[in-house]
Amino acid sequence: MTGLCARQAVNPMQSLPSAYRALVIGASGAIGGALVTSLRADPRCGSVLALGRASAPALDFESPASIAEAAQALSAQGPWHLVVVATGMLQGPTGSPEKRLSDVGAQHMAASFAVNTIGPALALAHLAPQLARDERSVFAVLSAKLGSIGDNRLGGWYSYRASKTALNMVIKTAAIEMARTHPRAVLAAMHPGTVDSRLSAPFRGAQIGRPAELAANDLLAVLDRLSPADSGGFWAYDGERLPW
Repeated sequence: MTGLCARQAVNPMQSLPSAYRALVIGASGAIGGALVTSLRADPRCGSVLALGRASAPALDFESPASIAEAAQALSAQGPWHLVVVATGMLQGPTGSPEKRLSDVGAQHMAASFAVNTIGPALALAHLAPQLARDERSVFAVLSAKLGSIGDNRLGGWYSYRASKTALNMVIKTAAIEMARTHPRAVLAAMHPGTVDSRLSAPFRGAQIGRPAELAANDLLAVLDRLSPADSGGFWAYDGERLPW
């Protein structure tokens, strides 16, 4: 599946069952919040649960135990038809994206992997079994085009690139396993593009980014069109299949 058009904003998830149940992790972020708003506006959506550090249950990718605890607390509310992990880290107390190899440091790389790879992987491990088995379901994570090895022409940003590349591999590998137990499920790594948000603002995101609402609708429209045969793929917000 290539070259999908992803510009629909009405009833964004028509491929899911009526009264489908959705879960958004990272709902306090710009894209996560926009996803929650869009899904709640969908008359076919039965419920939307927004998770984050301040939610109940709380879920914090820097606290692995909270992921397992949140999944256990949510188990009675499933099965889930749509789970989106809308989180990401570019910079923080440990540093900023590295411009050159000499900038690479253990602390920042470890922090990047904790939020961008390990947290989403644990969320997938604990929540994928809660996806609907006999109905269509989708589990998506926000990756980044910078995580594409084949598309890397500029270099730099070592920790962010590597952590998103690793996340893509987690999705690809989990899709193979999930196909055996959830044959109608779709797992996808999604590139949202540059979006106006706290994450991208320090890097000219406010000047070149798109509104989070538009990005959310684009992402949902692409996810709506993916089939089980596409599971494990890496997709851009406009429907382009991205190279690994």
